Amino acid sequence: MTGRAAVPSSAAARYDHGMPNATDCPCGRHDARGRVLPYAHCCGRYLDHFDITPAPDAESLMRSRYTAFTQERRDYLLATWHPSRRPAALDFDAGAKWLGLQVREHRLIDDAHAEVEFVARVRVAGRAQRLHERSRFVREDGRWFYLDGDSR
Repeated sequence: MTGRAAVPSSAAARYDHGMPNATDCPCGRHDARGRVLPYAHCCGRYLDHFDITPAPDAESLMRSRYTAFTQERRDYLLATWHPSRRPAALDFDAGAKWLGLQVREHRLIDDAHAEVEFVARVRVAGRAQRLHERSRFVREDGRWFYLDGDSR
């Protein structure tokens, strides 16, 4: 994939990198008691410490990429996109508001390949949209990367 990738953004849902532990993670992952995990204990550890803390599996990478979209973290999105498919630039839609994420399936194909099916909801220019995708991930040198996906 070359060129520019346009993605919805959200100034309203943007989070500061120094987010306090009590702030819910935008990806919506729950603990065993059904409570949304704090950003710092969920996607924040991957976004804010990418160099030393890679996402341990494809689902965690996909969730952290969703969170990166809510924060307009171009750096993280490009770094976690496989180099063979990474776009040259990444733009965000102004005024988009991310509304939630539902992971429908996480399938480990083998030690180096996985798929994650998800639905992300976003409002752009007052119109609600559903992004339903089955994403493919590849693991290289101990790191998972987003490869590509099929819209559903």
